[in-house]
Amino acid sequence: MSVPNYEEMLKKARKELPESVIFAERFEIPKAKGHLEGNKTIVSNFGHIAKDLRRPVNHMFKYILKELATPGVMRDLNTAVFGTKVSATRINEKIEQYTRTFVICSECGKPDTQIAKEGNVTNLKCSACGAKKPIKSKI
Repeated sequence: MSVPNYEEMLKKARKELPESVIFAERFEIPKAKGHLEGNKTIVSNFGHIAKDLRRPVNHMFKYILKELATPGVMRDLNTAVFGTKVSATRINEKIEQYTRTFVICSECGKPDTQIAKEGNVTNLKCSACGAKKPIKSKI
């Protein structure tokens, strides 16, 4: 009986792994966590979401407020207060929309981007593939 070599054992192990492990994304859009306080919606991890997306909290907050058409304030560096009752699903949809517009590279699909203003044009620059795309500042 022969002992299997390393390559054979590796192939066997990969076959037995579920596809979700093999093709897992390294980047996941964070989900909002919060609660209702009377007529207001409190998102307690808003600052952490902005930090994970590597974007300024105020930039993301202004975008979400405009998209939800609701007033709001940042209570502290991490807590966002929306002036109306908003479902977590709607907030998460807007965070996902923000991420597609201002974070994910349209060429390579990676989140390794920065917002750079050059003159009157705001660009999304990708440090992974080098792509540069003008973005409309909806804020």
